[in-house]
Amino acid sequence: MFKLGYKYMHFELHHTDSASKARAGVLHTDHGIIETPIFMPVGTAGTVKGVHQHELKEDVKAQIILGNTYHLFLRPGLEVLHGAGGLHKFMNWNGPILTDSGGYQVYSLSNSNNISEEGVRFQSHHDGSYHFFTPERAIEIQRVIGGDIIMAFDECTPFPCDYAYAKKSLAMTHRWLGRCFDAMDKTEPLYGHNQALFPIVQGSTYKDLRTESAEVIASFDAIGNAIGGLSVGEPDEDLYEMTDLVCSILPKDKPRYLMGVGTPANLLECIALGVDMFDCVMPSRNARHGMLFTWEGTINIKNEKWKCDYTPLDALGGSYVDSTYSKAYLRHLIKSNENLGIQIATLHNLNFYLALVKEARKRIIDGSFTSWKNQIVPVLSQRL
Repeated sequence: MFKLGYKYMHFELHHTDSASKARAGVLHTDHGIIETPIFMPVGTAGTVKGVHQHELKEDVKAQIILGNTYHLFLRPGLEVLHGAGGLHKFMNWNGPILTDSGGYQVYSLSNSNNISEEGVRFQSHHDGSYHFFTPERAIEIQRVIGGDIIMAFDECTPFPCDYAYAKKSLAMTHRWLGRCFDAMDKTEPLYGHNQALFPIVQGSTYKDLRTESAEVIASFDAIGNAIGGLSVGEPDEDLYEMTDLVCSILPKDKPRYLMGVGTPANLLECIALGVDMFDCVMPSRNARHGMLFTWEGTINIKNEKWKCDYTPLDALGGSYVDSTYSKAYLRHLIKSNENLGIQIATLHNLNFYLALVKEARKRIIDGSFTSWKNQIVPVLSQRL
């Protein structure tokens, strides 16, 4: 079976919760360590929207961020990224970066793509130009971008998905995975730091397909593994059932990355199932629409009830934006379409997500995670 030859990046499992499958560990990369469980802010096009890089590092305390292969390939393009020395230098971020492979964009842009055994032909949403991604091309592009962790090229099936299509798609994704590892073995990192390829478990919401995929992915003995194709419209019950199943099969000594998930409650429930790494656009995207996640529940800051509320954004939060700005002031900025409002809301939400996983890690280590999680999830799920 194909294997990645490098053993530079490694994961240390430090603690496991006695009442659940929650884990606390450390993932070592050439750009620094990542304490798990961790949430990764999404920087689609070389930026986490509305946030400076120094704020990500100093205020949000982000340990790793994401870049998007599809978007970076189109803009600014590989020539620009290569000339800059990769995405780290281009965006002035010296921490770890994970890049997706473009597979999710294949799914989300299904009206403008054509999938074959060789790869995917798709149309740019910018100018209508046509491009072709293969597993080999996805690896080549991610070499140029220069992420520390890069993702295998796969097909993310929709929900609901016909069983026959899900089975056919899964077989192709596994064949593509072999080609991705071959391409990794035949190429080298470009910028003096190593890169690790994470394969992705697929299989829609079918137990037998998820089982098969998790077993295939585990057999590649990669440095870490990802779970994809969830949080695409299925009920939370299916999300948790499939995550639990896959985590029971994937190796315990490797980090597990659940892609595109989710709400604060989703994160805590999936941490309890054994997931170590998460990403989601929700904290930054929802911030732009005035939705704040707090330790007391979710706030729609546009609502009239906050107009004359001069209390902090989150009375229980510890970030500087929580204590510096009031709900009334942020509501005024958001209602006035002021850019500062989006910036404050985004910083608040990202701070909250990183504080949430940090607290989860602390609770796993001190043995109180499960009781705390059971108490806090209903609180976080309520609308204020």
